[in-house]
Amino acid sequence: MAYKRIDEYDSAVTEQISSRVKEILQLMGEDPGREGLLKTPERVAKSLQYLTKGYQEDGVSIIRQAIFDEKYRQMVLVKDIDLYSMCEHHMLPFIGKCHVAYIPDGKITGLSKIARVVETYARRLQVQERLTVQIRDCIQDALHPLGVAVVIEAHHTCMQLRGVEKDNAITTTSAFSGSFLSSARTRNEFLHLIGK
Repeated sequence: MAYKRIDEYDSAVTEQISSRVKEILQLMGEDPGREGLLKTPERVAKSLQYLTKGYQEDGVSIIRQAIFDEKYRQMVLVKDIDLYSMCEHHMLPFIGKCHVAYIPDGKITGLSKIARVVETYARRLQVQERLTVQIRDCIQDALHPLGVAVVIEAHHTCMQLRGVEKDNAITTTSAFSGSFLSSARTRNEFLHLIGK
């Protein structure tokens, strides 16, 4: 997914967010007029728009751009997909890996589309539990495969930088459908392949 160029940001939205960031800086006791902070409100506004660009994207449409007829009926696994999202409770990042598998039922999709679906739902204010289910449901709805499996492992900076301050805590979530729910053998094969 290409990086959105600076001149592609919605200038009205950028201006509104910038204005509020300037107010926040003042409430924190900072001087938004000092040299190091002059462009900070605009930078934060553009950063927030980039980090939440998934609201303007549709995962099902992404997959439907590249669906192919194929008789393959074994597991397709894309693992270790880098994941960057933002906790909706504190607006701090959570960072990790996503593993996605599906068993085709006559239709496959381009492998990069799986990674783009992860990116689409991750680039929203999220909780990891919902994100996991959204990825599963998107692939299920777009491809109608025999089953989908999703596992996410992530570090939450809201737990590392504040609150309990636990640097090494990893949160793991999973969501399964179809064959991955009904067959322990299939589910265990997936978990073995991702090293679980």
